[in-house]
Amino acid sequence: MNIGMTLPIMESHLDRATLKHWCDIIDNGPWASLALGERIAFVNPEFLTTLAAAAAWTNRVELVATISVAALHAPIVLAKQFATIDMLSNGRLTVGVGTGGREEDYRAANTDWKRHTLAALQEQVEAMQAVWRGDIPEGLPRAIDPRPVRGDIPVLAGALGPKAIARAAQYSQGLCGFSFGASTDDIQATFQSADAAWATAGRNDKPRKMSSFWFAVGEPEKAREQVNAHLRHYLTWLPKEIVEAMLPTSGFAGTLEQLKERMAELRAIGTDDIVLVPTSRDAAQLKTLEALF
Repeated sequence: MNIGMTLPIMESHLDRATLKHWCDIIDNGPWASLALGERIAFVNPEFLTTLAAAAAWTNRVELVATISVAALHAPIVLAKQFATIDMLSNGRLTVGVGTGGREEDYRAANTDWKRHTLAALQEQVEAMQAVWRGDIPEGLPRAIDPRPVRGDIPVLAGALGPKAIARAAQYSQGLCGFSFGASTDDIQATFQSADAAWATAGRNDKPRKMSSFWFAVGEPEKAREQVNAHLRHYLTWLPKEIVEAMLPTSGFAGTLEQLKERMAELRAIGTDDIVLVPTSRDAAQLKTLEALF
């Protein structure tokens, strides 16, 4: 099972030195991938710009978009941006896509919330894949460069429910899911749905099975406080009473030994990738977590 790490881009008070330090440690450590996700109406750095910087600052790790809210962008422009990041990373990019759950981001991007559909997402991905194949877009005189280094860019779906997973089998190579409760049972159920969806779609390949969850490692009470503080900061689009109800069971908060046990459970159910999502920008935790490998 591959283990990846997410940059702490949803934390406050970030700067170039902090993000580059994280990239350096991840790229020079045992981590299989470096991930980051998209949000607009928040205090985080812009997603595509930061992904491009990570491509330039690293040499080895897979770069994973977890996730791009594709509908916020024009498909041909987004395809060109991802292909450029793929070029900068020498073919290390994997693109996770989803519809996104924050209407405020659609408003900030001047995008109609009606595009927040699975059908629109599939249409967007297929338009990007056509660009990466070298197809000439309708109305344009030539194909759009650069072409992906490997000839294509893998696409994973940030799908959780059965309808989204069934749709993902039509356009993606697998899942880059998320478990709010860091639950082995929930992650296993999602992967089983993916296997069924791929079989129903008549596919001969197996879906790549990636999932993520928030974490804090340490004395359990303090770790829970860290996760809760992060989520109160991050979950701003939800009513406060809903956030408070979620806090006791969201993410992983426990000792390193307990996290090792959770990772062993996830490995046993056939997980291909777990990408951890930090709840602190302190890079010292990366050294502690090397014990997972």
